[in-house]
Amino acid sequence: MAMQRAAADVTLAGLIPGAKPTKIPGMDGPVSEIFGYALWLLILAGVGGVIFGVYKLAVSDKSRNGGGSEPFKWMGGGLVAIIVSSSLIAILNGIAG
Repeated sequence: MAMQRAAADVTLAGLIPGAKPTKIPGMDGPVSEIFGYALWLLILAGVGGVIFGVYKLAVSDKSRNGGGSEPFKWMGGGLVAIIVSSSLIAILNGIAG
């Protein structure tokens, strides 16, 4: 009962899925769990980057000398983080499954 409550508390108020990561051969225990949560946090950081890029695009100076490429750098970086971490999750699930 105490382990279930501890696992529910680790999910960061429901932002990170509460599922147990699949054990990878040769990498089990706390390393596997921390790595799984780190990939989910990378996805959340990517989403934050995309949202911040959209915000910067909405409030940026749209004149000729406004430097309008910065919001696209934020959005592109966020999308790359989402794609890379999603790919790693899919690859690791394929190896473990």
